Amino acid sequence: MAKITYIEFNGTEHVIDVENGLSVMEGATQNMVPGIDGDCGGACACATCHVYVDDAWTDKTGERSQMEESMLDFTSDVKESSRLCCQIKVTDELDGLVVRLPEHQY
Repeated sequence: MAKITYIEFNGTEHVIDVENGLSVMEGATQNMVPGIDGDCGGACACATCHVYVDDAWTDKTGERSQMEESMLDFTSDVKESSRLCCQIKVTDELDGLVVRLPEHQY
């Protein structure tokens, strides 16, 4: 299990224990974190779970896949740290992960 901090655009923090094997998106939607929709259910077929991974965690969350890159083209405010959190699987190694939410999901 990993403790993940989701920070809304307005600065509101949600610190949630997320079970290993779930995605960071599933942890957010199961705990009703505002700002992460996950409309496609985690199939990497939309961009409604766009987050910015805190710089200290980019190595541990891995690289974006080509499909993820393609889906990020459908959103705005993409940064180097942008990820679709449905593509980040929770492990003990992600305990303490911090992700920030964009102002809007598209």
